[in-house]
Amino acid sequence: MIAVEGEDRVSFLQGLVSNDVAEVAPGRAVWAALLTPQGKWLADFFILADGDRLLLDTERDQAAALVTRLSRFRLRAKVTVRLEPALHVYVAWSGKPETEAIIAPDPRLPDAGWRLITPESLSSTALEIDWDRHRIALGLPDGSRDLEAEKSVLLEAGFDELSGVSWTKGCYMGQELTARTRYRGLVKRRLVPVSIAGTPPPPGTPIMQDGREVGTMRSARDQVGLAVLRLESMGGILSCGDATLTAVIPSWMRLPQAAS
Repeated sequence: MIAVEGEDRVSFLQGLVSNDVAEVAPGRAVWAALLTPQGKWLADFFILADGDRLLLDTERDQAAALVTRLSRFRLRAKVTVRLEPALHVYVAWSGKPETEAIIAPDPRLPDAGWRLITPESLSSTALEIDWDRHRIALGLPDGSRDLEAEKSVLLEAGFDELSGVSWTKGCYMGQELTARTRYRGLVKRRLVPVSIAGTPPPPGTPIMQDGREVGTMRSARDQVGLAVLRLESMGGILSCGDATLTAVIPSWMRLPQAAS
């Protein structure tokens, strides 16, 4: 968790991240990304309200670097950015959890459930692997496991359909390329769920079809995974290491007719 505090906290983030920070409110989270000036992914996070501060729920391994990156842009803004190690993050699905915590629905999909932030340790009825299997089947990316820093484009990873981009709030870092990608139809590949027959390939394994490379494996759990695939390759059988992959396009994902 990262705490963003100070009277300029909303305007500070508003000019940096892909979504509309003004939409954050008690019980309502926003999913957003920080991009390079060239529009490539650096980090993503949920933004939640907690009184007079904003909390960024992000990948643990990204948190320290994200604090450093954001702090570079403070200039004269009345804002502080710091790690908040005392808080724990939980996720719940199949019904709203009844517990004392900062709680908001996952803004990406109803089936993604709820995000919970609390200083207390909560008892749980599921393991991290259960959530991993669930979110992969839904087609939800998980930070650097599924996106490549300074390479991935948001629309390749579903940020448009999953409410991770605001098209109306105005400028932010990387906005120009993101908008151009959408309006010119420049997306040529997508991060999609795949079923796996065989041993799940490690991340980064090339995916082949008819003797040519058409994608790359990302995260996997048991016989499901996420892979970056060229649009024209999604209708056929794919080989990856010793495994065979089949794209499973989720209902929320909008693809050109020929690819779906």
